[in-house]
Amino acid sequence: MHNHIKKLYQSAAKTERRIIGLMSGTSLDGLDVALCRVSGAGLQTKLVLEQHTTLNYQDDYRERVRAVFSKRDVDLQHVTLLNAWIGQQHGEMVKQCLAQWQLTPLDIDLIASHGQTIFHCPKRQHQDPRWGNGTLQIGDADHLAVTTGITTVSDFRQKHIAAGAEGAPLAVYGDYLLFSSAAENRIMLNIGGIANLTWLPANLRATEVFSSDIGPGNTLMDAYIRQQQPSVQYDEGAHLAYQGKVSEPLLYALQQAPFFAAAMPKTTGPELFNLGYLHQAQQQSHTINLAAADVMATLNRFSADSIINAIRHAILPNNCVIYASGGGIHNPLLMQQLADGLPGFRFATTAALTIHPDAKEAVLFALLANECIAGGEQPFADAATGFPSISMGKISFAD
Repeated sequence: MHNHIKKLYQSAAKTERRIIGLMSGTSLDGLDVALCRVSGAGLQTKLVLEQHTTLNYQDDYRERVRAVFSKRDVDLQHVTLLNAWIGQQHGEMVKQCLAQWQLTPLDIDLIASHGQTIFHCPKRQHQDPRWGNGTLQIGDADHLAVTTGITTVSDFRQKHIAAGAEGAPLAVYGDYLLFSSAAENRIMLNIGGIANLTWLPANLRATEVFSSDIGPGNTLMDAYIRQQQPSVQYDEGAHLAYQGKVSEPLLYALQQAPFFAAAMPKTTGPELFNLGYLHQAQQQSHTINLAAADVMATLNRFSADSIINAIRHAILPNNCVIYASGGGIHNPLLMQQLADGLPGFRFATTAALTIHPDAKEAVLFALLANECIAGGEQPFADAATGFPSISMGKISFAD
């Protein structure tokens, strides 16, 4: 038996494992790093979030990624070189965290790396009959493993597509394992660049659990504020949005994408909801000259209404709690609009479930890595729910 396989076997056999989850989202604000202590597997999984941080990206990182991000025509050499470079950069960031936490690579069983999405193209979006669903995350895990000296599990989304689903959202697996409760119905709402939800019924039946992207979260607002103020990454505190007034004609035009009429589960991304989409909606609604504050107020309402309409359309009972996470929870205007638009629901963040909302996505990938090596016995649902029974992740050894 190769020493790597032996060590992996020993990690899988432990009663408790330390796994670092990494998440780099479409907002490109930084790398979320979550140090998790995990025991068990399946519905018996127990997780303690020991440490978490977000390491902000430098402008150079953002510029290199944005050169290829969500673009159909790119420099292939740039993509090729970027793949290795991001793996190395994320590895150095992990080493920085280990030093801060006074840990060594020997203290960690696994790194779970989501990578950096640069293009997501489900069939419903590309509509080319020659192809199926597709998605691409870069940040090569071999480079990450060699840089850190830690076995790395990565590239989770490809197995999801191979099983007939769309490669996203994967939060449903971790949500079901970690947050299911017989005491209450729950909606796990993540408001990242794209908003997605997971429905967790109190009866704990996997066949009734589903997860879906539901529309833009922060992606359009962030892109627009950067266009107006290049040195600003997001509309902090909804400062600009609060100054504006919602344009009903523009809001209506934004809501006409076929995505919204499609049945759940479904996925989307900045490949659809981008500045080109906004410009087209402004042309259609004759709002090209709308003040920036009014555009931002409208985009804010667009994200809120997309979430509200999805929850209503899914006919989810209002005797449940919505647990929110992601960058959108820091937008007070958006959160107030959600509360006003869903008066029958109770709102909280995942902090109420002992998981910091800014760390949740990284934690969920740590859970997927745990299932990859120590699980595999928990039945899920099927591809029709976006929740196929599969193990995800490719394993990269450190040397």
